[in-house]
Amino acid sequence: MAKTKSQKSQKRQVSPLSLAFLDVMFCGFGAVILLFLILDHADTVAAVTVDPSIASEVSLLEEEVLEGALNLERIRNTVAEVSLEVVTAEGLAREIQELRAEVRALEEELLRLQASALDQEGNSVRQFLGDGSRQYFTGLFLGGQRILILVDSSTSMLDETLVNIIRTRNMSDERKREAPKWQRVVRTVDWVSTQLPITSRYQLWQFSNTTETLLDGDKFTWQEVADRDGLNVGIENVKSLVPNNGTDLDQVFRAISNMDEPPDNIFLITDGLPTLGGRGKTSGLITPKDRLDLFEDAIKALPNNVPVNVVLMPLEGDPSASAAYWQLAQITRGSFITPSKDWP
Repeated sequence: MAKTKSQKSQKRQVSPLSLAFLDVMFCGFGAVILLFLILDHADTVAAVTVDPSIASEVSLLEEEVLEGALNLERIRNTVAEVSLEVVTAEGLAREIQELRAEVRALEEELLRLQASALDQEGNSVRQFLGDGSRQYFTGLFLGGQRILILVDSSTSMLDETLVNIIRTRNMSDERKREAPKWQRVVRTVDWVSTQLPITSRYQLWQFSNTTETLLDGDKFTWQEVADRDGLNVGIENVKSLVPNNGTDLDQVFRAISNMDEPPDNIFLITDGLPTLGGRGKTSGLITPKDRLDLFEDAIKALPNNVPVNVVLMPLEGDPSASAAYWQLAQITRGSFITPSKDWP
C-alpha cells in the first residue's frame, strides 16, 4: 500500500517539457483567437464600405454638388455679362443724348441760316441758283456803296493750258463762249451780282487790251443795284462776250483813278498777270519777269484805300500770279480766292 502511494506521488511530478508544451499551445490558441477577431472586424468594415445604397446616394450627392457649382459659375458669368451690357447701354444712352443735343443745335443753326438767307434774299435784286442746294461762303468783302466788277476777257480765259488756249482761239465764237473756263467766269460774275447790297451802286467792266463797260451808258457813271433790269442786261452782255486779245491791267487801273467818284470796293476776276502795259511791249515773247514788272507798274495807278477782292482762275505757265495777286489783296485789305472747279 505504501508502495502505491509512492508511485502516485512520483506520477504527479510535472516535467518542464510539459509546461513548455502547454505554453506553446495556449499561445497558439490565443493567436488564432486574435486572428479570428481581426478578420471578423475587417469583414464588417468592408461590408459597410461597399453598401450599394449608400454608395449610390453619395454619388448622387456628389453630382448635385458638382452641378450646383457649375450653375453657380454660370450665374456669376451671366451677372458679369449683364453688368457689362448695362454699362454699355448706359454709355450708348449718353451718346444718344449727346447726338440729340447736337442735332438740336444743328437744327437751330440751320433755322438761323435759313432766316439769314431769307433776309439776304430780301435785300438782293437777283438770285443765283447753283447745283443742288449749296450755299456759297467765301472770304470776299461784298459790301460797299460804289462797287466795281472787273472781268478779264482776254484770250487766256478760254482754257487752263496753253495748248488748249491756242486750239480754242481758232474755233468759232460760239465754241469760245461755251469753253468751260469761260463759263465759270460767267457764273462767277452772275454770283457776285446777286451779292450786291440793294442800296449800293455799281459798274461792270470787261478788259483785255481795252476797257469797256457792259452796262448801258458811260463807264464812269455808277448804276443803281436796285435797277434789276439794268443789272440783268449787264449779265447778259457778259454771256455774249468772246474772250480775245491780251491783258492790259495798267489802262484798267488808270481808268479807275480817273473816275470822279472812285470805287470803295473792287472785284477783279482774272487768271494771270498782264501781258500788255505801259512799257510798250505788245508782241513777241514775254517772260514771267516781264509780266510781273507790268503788274507792278499797273498797281501804281490804283487809287489808295480801295479793297481789291481777287478771284483768280487757273492758268498754266504763270507761277507768279498767285503770290502777286495775294499780296495785292493783302495790301489793299481785300480778299483772295482761287475757286474750285464746281464754284460757284
